[in-house]
This record gives sequence, structure tokens and C-alpha cells, in this order.
Amino acid sequence: MARQFNRRKFLIYGSVSFTGSIFLKACANPNTPVATETTSPSASPVAAATGNTIKVGILHSLSGTMAISEKSVVDAEKLAIKEINANGGVLGKQIEAITEDGASNWDTFREKATKLIDQDKVAVVFGCWTSASRKNVKPVFESKNHMLWYPVQYEGQECSKNIFYTGAAPNQQIEPSVDWLLKNKGKEFFLVGSDYVFPRTANTIIKAQLEALGGKTVGEDYLPLGNTEVTPIITKIRQTLPNGGVIYNTLNGDSNVAFFKQLKGAGLTPERYPSMSVSIAEEEVKAIGVEYLKGHYAAWNYFQTVDTPANKKFVAAFKKEYGENRVTNDPMEAAYIAVYLWKQAVEKAGTTDIAKVSAAAYGQTIDAPEGKVTMDANHHISKIVRIGQVRQDGLFDIVYATPAPVEPVPWNQFVKETKGFACDWSDPAKGGKYKKV
Repeated sequence: MARQFNRRKFLIYGSVSFTGSIFLKACANPNTPVATETTSPSASPVAAATGNTIKVGILHSLSGTMAISEKSVVDAEKLAIKEINANGGVLGKQIEAITEDGASNWDTFREKATKLIDQDKVAVVFGCWTSASRKNVKPVFESKNHMLWYPVQYEGQECSKNIFYTGAAPNQQIEPSVDWLLKNKGKEFFLVGSDYVFPRTANTIIKAQLEALGGKTVGEDYLPLGNTEVTPIITKIRQTLPNGGVIYNTLNGDSNVAFFKQLKGAGLTPERYPSMSVSIAEEEVKAIGVEYLKGHYAAWNYFQTVDTPANKKFVAAFKKEYGENRVTNDPMEAAYIAVYLWKQAVEKAGTTDIAKVSAAAYGQTIDAPEGKVTMDANHHISKIVRIGQVRQDGLFDIVYATPAPVEPVPWNQFVKETKGFACDWSDPAKGGKYKKV
């Protein structure tokens, strides 16, 4: 993210405390009340699908700190919509996309989500990137019994009736990458992340996993989102890992630019200090500079270098639409397939009615660029887990992949407060969180 960013200060959203249960929140400012869980009304809205179009909402940051990542996701969603329209649309109607800018501000996300539902009468919203933005719109979708498709890997510990998650749950990204690091790179970990809900919850999971598997957390530090004062963290890494060790990175935004430049400048090279990132993909490598990231690792479900016919078609279509110099990445692919999975569910349901589309989504399968994926009744999809190493051209050599798609587990099984819990929205008696027998 070496491009210039909007440097305005952001308040930090989200904190994690464990006092018998996990409580996550994402506030817009200290004076804004935290939205609480609401009971969805029994009525299921049918979006305005009159005339020749079905309206859908696209809600991502087109300005502010997160725009560098989210603009590409919008491009992928619009590509899917263009392709679907060229092939006859949905239910014989063309998709009309209404795009709103969340502006990297969580209050704005909530306001725009409300507008898309109440004013624009969209059938669905594809949107959000950060967990803070998702958690701020979640009560809107639940209280209005509407539908959000969320495309980015996240911290789990959530299973909403009104959200479909096409990015990875922790057991499809974080946990397998920790396993791989323990087997291949070392047992001592320093955890560094941005100071909001995803990195803090991810690191809670990592610490519990390391404790269970014989690893060790030697340090943990956070930076406010957008902060570039990384020198103290680099110093702590050298002090706690004098002979080398693993750096697990959940930084977001332009903090990564400063972090990897100073990491290299301090001589902490990937040979002795390999880092594993879960928010750096092809787009970010290109922006930060491959010279700072070559040899380091990232865990995703999709890389541009995935060798499947569906991916070759996707990459070629994306480059044809937006330019040969563009790259694809995991959140873009997850956003792209979300549009197609929603389309299939609508066609199976024969309507845009939210409840009927939700029920029809269960079991939907698509030959995605990442490989075959299937929507589970817990509103997450099965995904192959991959680990890539940054190479000279800024793309990733895939050094590890699971032999088959991994089933999603939203409630973490390493964290004692959620161990044994699962989610099943196809069974009203189970719902979003139930104790497995």
C-alpha cells in the first residue's frame, strides 16, 4: 500500500474480552451506542424487481484508508454482474447495481446500508471488508431481515442469519497456516496486528492454538489502523526473537508499508524471520513493493496462480475488462463468486424473497476459480486452504494446499468459550449457535 493514503485518524473499533463468553463490538465513536442483537421480523421483504431490472447494492470503501483494497472488490463484483447480464440476467431480468461508498467509516457503512434497503429497495447487498464495518451493518440487516454477502476472510465467532460469508473462517485460513508454520518454520511466534476486532480475535485464536499444540507466543503488539510508527515493534521482535522466529502479521492498511520496509532495513529477512500475513494479497504486494515482501508468506484460499480452467477464465476476463496490468486476489475472487452463488439461489427460489433465497442458497455449488465451493447451512462455504510465498514478479508460489475443500467452522474450537458450538440455519432449533452433542 505504497500509494498515498487518506491519513485522517480513525477511531479504533472492536475489542475482545473473555469472561465466560466472547464479546465483540465495533463502535464508530465513543459516543455512539453499540448496536445490539435484534430479532428479525417474521416478514421477508421482496425487493423491487419490477420492470426489466433487479436492483442489488454494492457497499464498499471507494475512499479513505481501505479504498486501495475495496475498490478491486467492487471491480470483481461488477464484472460478475456484467457477465450475468450478458447471459440473460436473473429470472429474465437485468441486474442493476447501485454502488455506495462506505468511505472507510463505520457510521457511513451503517447509513448507506440503511439507504440501500429502505430507499433503493435492493434485493441483496454485496459489501464490507473490515470486521468493524460488517459488525456495524449487521444489526441493520438483522433488524430489517435483509441479506448481506460478505467476501473477506474474517475472525469467525459469528454466524448471522442475514449474512452469507464467502471469505474464509479461521479454520480455513488462520489455523491451517499456524499448523504449517509449526511444522516448517518454528515454534516461537511474535504476533503483530492492527488494533481492531479482526486482529485481536485472530490472535486470541492463535494463542490458544499455540498453547494446545506446543508452540509459544513470545510477543504481541498492535498499531492503530493507519499508524506507521512501527520501530518499537521491530525492536520488540529483535529482543524476543534474537535467534529468529515466526512473525504472524494481521496488520491492515498502510501500516504494512512501514512494517515491511523497516523489517528488511533491520535485517530481519524471511530466511530467519518468516512472516505469515492474512491480509496481504497480490494487490497489496504490488502496492507495498515486491522487494520488501519477496520470500514472505500469506495464507489464503485463492491466489492468481491457482491452476484451474475456471481461474484462467476469471483472470483473463478480469484483465480484459480492467487492464493487463491488474492482478486478482482472494477477496476479489470471493466477491465474484458471491454474486454467482446469489444468482443461483434466486433462480432456484424463483423469487427475490429474502427467506426463500436464503433457504435456496444452502447446498449451492459453483466451480469457482479457487476450486469447487459449496454453501453450508451455517452460511459459510467450503474452501481449499493455500499458503503462498511471494516471488519476484509479485505473485505467489503455492507451497501448500489442502487436498480437498475444508468445511467451515464459524465458532472456534480452540477458544474454550466457543468450543463445541456450531451453527445451522436450516434447523430452527439450532440456529446461529448451538452446542453439538
